[in-house]
Amino acid sequence: MAFDEGVAQIVRETLADQHGVTEKKMFGGLAFMVHGHMCVGVVGSELMVRVGPEAYEDALALPHARKMDFTGKAMRGFVYVAQEGFEWDADLKAWIEKALEFIMSLPAKA
Repeated sequence: MAFDEGVAQIVRETLADQHGVTEKKMFGGLAFMVHGHMCVGVVGSELMVRVGPEAYEDALALPHARKMDFTGKAMRGFVYVAQEGFEWDADLKAWIEKALEFIMSLPAKA
C-alpha cells in the first residue's frame, strides 16, 4: 500500500523541531521514528499513532480513531486515525503529541 505524500509532508513539518526523528518505510507506509522508536506514520491516507497501552482505550474513544489491525489482529497501543480526524492542524498536532508523550517515556534506542 502506498502512503499519501501530502500527509507525510505535513507530519514531517509538524515534527521538524523534534530531535531524533528519522523516517523508515514499513507497514506498507512511512513511519516516523523518534529516538529509534516508532512514533507516528502514514499508511495510505491514514495516520498511524503509537499511543501506548495505557492510553490505548482513550485514544480509540476519540472520533475517527480505530484499532490498528493491518495483520488482522489489533496491535494494542497503536491506532489508525482517518483523515477527518486530523484535517485541522491542531488535531494533527494533538495526535502527534499523544505519540510523543508515550515515546518520551521509553529509553532511547542506540
